[in-house]
Amino acid sequence: MTEFTPFDASEYLGTVEAIAEYLAAALEDSDPQVFLAALGDVAKARGMTQIAKDSGIGWEILYKALSPGSKLRYETVRKVMDGLRVRLTVLPHS
Repeated sequence: MTEFTPFDASEYLGTVEAIAEYLAAALEDSDPQVFLAALGDVAKARGMTQIAKDSGIGWEILYKALSPGSKLRYETVRKVMDGLRVRLTVLPHS
């Protein structure tokens, strides 16, 4: 019998470009929890402690904010995105 391990996106998020593309794809989903999960994957890839430091958010607050089901505030998203050195952009629908 073949044994499978769960997919872990954080193993593929080694560059800022990969992180930006991953988060952009997550934003295309209408479910905000998809984006929240993607931010959690990125934080795991970069290290939660480092993301907290780079974004100026306490580690405990960041961990809570990126937990499934949390109600992430725009201010927190902005700080995390700044800490990741990526930004949100708006484009017209094609």
